[in-house]
Amino acid sequence: MAIKKITIQQFLELAKHNPVLDVRSPGEYAHAHIPNAYSQPLFTDEERKIVGTAYKQKGKQIAIKLGLDFFGVKMKAMVEEAEGIIKNDELRIENDASSNSKPSIQNSKFKIQNSILVHCWRGGMRSAGVAWLLDLYGFDVYTLVGGYKAYRNWVLKQFEMDFNLFVVGGYTGSGKTALLEELQRKNQAVIDLEKLANHKGSAFGAMGEQPTQEMFENSLANELYKYEGIDTSIWLEDESQRIGSLNIPHNFWKTMRTKPIWFIDIPFDQRLHYITSTYGLNDKEQLVNAIIRIQKRLGPLETKTAIGFLIEDNFKSCFEILLHYYDKSYTKALNNRENLDTLLNKIDCSFVDTTSNTEKLLSCATVNI
Repeated sequence: MAIKKITIQQFLELAKHNPVLDVRSPGEYAHAHIPNAYSQPLFTDEERKIVGTAYKQKGKQIAIKLGLDFFGVKMKAMVEEAEGIIKNDELRIENDASSNSKPSIQNSKFKIQNSILVHCWRGGMRSAGVAWLLDLYGFDVYTLVGGYKAYRNWVLKQFEMDFNLFVVGGYTGSGKTALLEELQRKNQAVIDLEKLANHKGSAFGAMGEQPTQEMFENSLANELYKYEGIDTSIWLEDESQRIGSLNIPHNFWKTMRTKPIWFIDIPFDQRLHYITSTYGLNDKEQLVNAIIRIQKRLGPLETKTAIGFLIEDNFKSCFEILLHYYDKSYTKALNNRENLDTLLNKIDCSFVDTTSNTEKLLSCATVNI
């Protein structure tokens, strides 16, 4: 067999059905990687530093000899790990296919028996070394020309494309995330930006550690790619450009702002009830800290009053203050859109009822398409 060098587009197609080995160091992989890629580092972070320093100070040949010292003792383990990855990836693809509610993107011609894709940072010596070993053993090996750097260039270009987006809008407490989940259950194309960012968007939205900005962008580009070539609208939630500590890529966010917005209009008291029953279950200390994070925008009096209500377990009065603040902020952001009168589609809903409101949303969107 011969190692095949492939372009990023070929790589992405093959990666839908075949395992990807990221042979960069653990630190590089942890910072950001191609979604679903397996980490199989040729060098540890410390070994990479040693080889890299030798390359700069003593030249390529000395660096290669040092690298072989590290590589040689790992060869058997790397082959065995690759065998396990192929078996594991077959199960992953089968599970994805059986549970996938998105439009089908599968194509069996891209599944190649006993094949594996390999990449490093620039498509240089690290991927060449691992590819040589796996090819020698008998795998069908493909390497990415330009490596992870080529993938990152592709990611950034994705955000410059004009996708057919449908934006779900509505004031805080309208149950927009639940609507997206219901749309997905109905086989609609959906991208959940907050899920990708691991944050619910507001000061109260922390869900744990967020990915790096680079990993967030990789995940978003990967989701968009799932719908490439499919004639469908992609539903997503109206967001400010910042989600927690992350930013929606500027070009993509600008595109979002030019697309139709389907505004779920629910009365204030119903949204307040929904918010109170949802966030009232959270840890009180976390809620206080969340209020403190927005105190400059909320104002000293409102901050003090909201925290006071919270300490007294008067969650409804506390969230009433916060909901007024978020409504005001959202209205300002909404009105900053150009040509809002042609983009805005208001959908009157009496309650936060996911099933009913999703049906209304789909009905209105279908009529207006």
